[in-house]
Amino acid sequence: MITLTINGKKKHIDVEGDTPLLWVLRDHLAMTGSKFGCGIGQCGACTVHLDGVATRSCILPVNAIGSQKVTTIEGLSEDGLHPLQQVWIDKQVPQCGYCQSGQIMQAASLLAANPNITDKEITTGMAGNLCRCMTYERIVDAVKQGATLYRQAKGSSQ
Repeated sequence: MITLTINGKKKHIDVEGDTPLLWVLRDHLAMTGSKFGCGIGQCGACTVHLDGVATRSCILPVNAIGSQKVTTIEGLSEDGLHPLQQVWIDKQVPQCGYCQSGQIMQAASLLAANPNITDKEITTGMAGNLCRCMTYERIVDAVKQGATLYRQAKGSSQ
């Protein structure tokens, strides 16, 4: 039995320790926001946060998580409208949508670490997340707008 904290809640899952987190989320907890893309941590469709850091869940065995907190796209905000999720809607970023939860999770991790991110840092930070519809320009645009929102929120909380 493995115990994980996912989206702020303790979950007890009866799986082998080497089971990838992605399969625990999708198959055991019915949390299907994180997608299976490549299975080798290269495409980013499965991205979740581990203590706030973007992490590929398809290659992360659950026994490596320990006491770290897992956040999925389902847990990014209580109402499903995290500022980045709203920007994604406003900018009409998704086409097929398959990669978008991973894109948003990667962007949220980047902006939480650095809301004053430059265009080059966005491009570099998002480079490991692939989009088969090629909406990269809209993704970068959305991350830039999200950075503005993060800065505004940070300024209002001080």
